[in-house]
Amino acid sequence: MSVSKEAPRRETANVSIGQYLVRRLRDYGVDDLFGIPGDYVLALYSELEKSPINVVGCTREDCAGFAADGYARIRGMGALCVTYCVGGLSVCNSIAGAYAEKSPVVVISGSPGIKERSTGALLHHMVRNFRTQIDVFEKFTIAGTELSDSLTAFSEIDRVLDACDRYKRPVYIDVPRDMVHVVPPVTHGYTGVSFSNSEEATNEAIQETVRRLSSAKNPVILAGVEMHRFRLQEQLIQLAESANLPIATTMLGKSVVSERHPLFIGLYEGAIGDPQVTRFVEESDCVLLLGTFLTDINLGVFSAKLDPGRCILVTSETLRISHHHYHDVDLKAFLTGLIEASPQTTERNTTNLIPPRNTESADEAGTDLLQTSWMIRELNKRLDADTIVIADVGDSLFAATELTIHEQSEFLSPAYYASMGFSIPAALGAATAKPDHRIVVLVGDGAFQMTGQELSTLIRHGHNPIVILLDNHGYGTERYLHEGEWKYNEIARWNYGELLKVYGGGVSHLVKTKSEYIQALERAWNENDSPHLIQAKLKENDASQTLRKLAERLSKSVG
Repeated sequence: MSVSKEAPRRETANVSIGQYLVRRLRDYGVDDLFGIPGDYVLALYSELEKSPINVVGCTREDCAGFAADGYARIRGMGALCVTYCVGGLSVCNSIAGAYAEKSPVVVISGSPGIKERSTGALLHHMVRNFRTQIDVFEKFTIAGTELSDSLTAFSEIDRVLDACDRYKRPVYIDVPRDMVHVVPPVTHGYTGVSFSNSEEATNEAIQETVRRLSSAKNPVILAGVEMHRFRLQEQLIQLAESANLPIATTMLGKSVVSERHPLFIGLYEGAIGDPQVTRFVEESDCVLLLGTFLTDINLGVFSAKLDPGRCILVTSETLRISHHHYHDVDLKAFLTGLIEASPQTTERNTTNLIPPRNTESADEAGTDLLQTSWMIRELNKRLDADTIVIADVGDSLFAATELTIHEQSEFLSPAYYASMGFSIPAALGAATAKPDHRIVVLVGDGAFQMTGQELSTLIRHGHNPIVILLDNHGYGTERYLHEGEWKYNEIARWNYGELLKVYGGGVSHLVKTKSEYIQALERAWNENDSPHLIQAKLKENDASQTLRKLAERLSKSVG
C-alpha cells in the first residue's frame, strides 16, 4: 500500500475527531447510519445528530448490523454506531456475515474514556480488559483502530475507511468517549491511499485469458457477487456483449445482472439447480468465473463439476487461469483490460435454455393449499424494475432463486453465511437506501421470530414493505435435513397479524388458500402507501424442489 499523490487534500483546522469521522463517512456516500445509543457513545451520537447524517434507531444491535449490511449492498458502504461491549458484542454475528459475504460496513463503537481507564476501576460493560472488544472484532473485520491518540486519529480514520472501500469488508472504529470533541493540535491533509497492482502480471493474465476465450468452442461467464460489491456490473455486461458470452450467476450472485438480459441463461447451482443450465456451464471448455465465491451452497453442496483446467477464476483476492496463478492483479483493472483487448469468441446457442417459470406442477394443481414455489411464481408476475426482493435463509431463499429480477442488485440474501433473521432488518437498510423502491421480504416464521421486531422501525420511519411470511410452524429446512418428528424444529405459533397493532400501523392478511393469497398480494401491490404483512399458512411438509435437492445432499453430511 502506498500514498497517492493524486488525491485531493482536505484541510482539517479546528475540526474535532467526531466531526472528521462524520465528514469522511459522507465522503463515501454514507448518508444514513443505524444503531442504538448507550452512555459510552452519547457524545458521538450528539455529534451525529447535529450532522447531515440521518440516524436510524433500531430495536437490537444485531438488527442494526443487518440493516447496515443491507444498506451497504445497495449504496456501497453502510455504518452503525453502538456502545461498548453490550452493544458491540451483540452485533458480532451480523458483522461476521458481512465479512463472509464482502459487505462494506463500518462498525463504530463508543468506549470508556482514556482518562477514566487510568483509575484502574472496573468500569461497567467491560469484559476481561479494555481491549477485549477490539480483539474480538479483529477476527472478522479487514481493518480496525482505536482513536486514542489525537495526533494519529484522522489518518487512522482515513486508513480504515479506505480499507473498507477497497476490500469491501467490514471495519471497526473504537472511539473513547473523551476523544469525540478533541481537536488535534495539527492540521491534517488527507492524501488518499493507492493499492498495488502489478501491470506486468495484469497484462499477462489478460493475454492468456484472451487466448483461451478465442480458442474455446463453448465459453461462458459464471458471475458472482463481487461484480456487485465492486460496482462492476456495467463492465460485466460490456464484456459479455462485446464478446457475445452467455452469463450464468451463482445463488449469492443472483441479480448482479438483469435476469431479463438476452445473454443471461440462469442460476448455476450444480446438481441442485436447473439441469439445462448445469449442463450448459459444465460442458463449457472455458468457464470465466468473475467475482465468484466457491462456497458449498453456490456449488450445489459441492456437486458442481467444474474442471479447474477449463476455468479462469478472477476475484479481488485471486486470479487463477487453469493452474497458473497471478498475483497482485486488481479485479477492475483486469476486467477493464480484458474489455479493451476485445476477445473474439464462438457464439453459443442459448435458445429455449431457460424453461417457462409460470407452469403449475401436477402436485400444485391438485390442491388449493399454499405451496412455496407456487407462491413465488405468483409474486414473479408482479415484479418490476422498482422492486427489491430480500430473502431470508431457508426456503425463502431457495424458492426465490426462481424469481426473475428485472434490474441489477435488486435481490438481497445471506446466501453464503446463511444467518437466519437477516431479511426484516436488511429491509430497513434497503428501504433507507432506496426509499422510492418497493421492498418485498420473503421470510420464514422461525427467522421472523428472531428479528421481526424491526418491522416496527420500518413502520416508524414511514416505509411500506410487503412482508410475505412463510408459516410452517418451525424450521422447515432442518426438518428436511434430518428426518423425524423432532420437537426442536417446532416453534410457538404466533398470530403474526396482531403484531401490527403493537407496531403502530399496517395491514395484515392471514391466508391459507391460493385465492386468498392472490387477493392479499393484489391488495398489497395496489396499496403501496401502507406496509402489508401476509401470513401464509403453508401446506404441511411443503418445500421447493431446490430445498428438497439441497437437503438430500446436506443430510448425508448431517447424519
